[in-house]
Amino acid sequence: MKTYTANLEEQRRKKWHIVDADGQILGRLATRIATILRGKHSPMYSPHLDLGDHVVVINAEKVKLTGRKLDQKTYWRHSGYPGGLKITPIRRVLGAHPDRVITHAVKGMLPKNNLGRKMMKKLRVYAGPNHEHVAQKPEPLKL
Repeated sequence: MKTYTANLEEQRRKKWHIVDADGQILGRLATRIATILRGKHSPMYSPHLDLGDHVVVINAEKVKLTGRKLDQKTYWRHSGYPGGLKITPIRRVLGAHPDRVITHAVKGMLPKNNLGRKMMKKLRVYAGPNHEHVAQKPEPLKL
């Protein structure tokens, strides 16, 4: 058996998908989106190539969290200086920037290298039902 490698034409052929996050559970939604961004849904998947499709997520403000995550889950960042830890609860992030919650969840499921950063550029998240990618004719993705 020879190892299959996608040619340039197959690497350029990318579809657009639209996902409605209304009522979806955050983690399950993020895993499905990460799978499509990586290209694992395709029979020509190669882990060292970017063969994934573009994903547009709408209604990010209506995503659901299970259990007590709204009260317990926090995001943190550190400035590098003593006492520089900033902790933000997910409830506040969902209220102010709901698109960042989905982006952060998907980013954690992609490779942490140049290829993963390239895959993240194919993700577009919008808080409401309107998006600006109508010209690409995204196909609705059933989750």
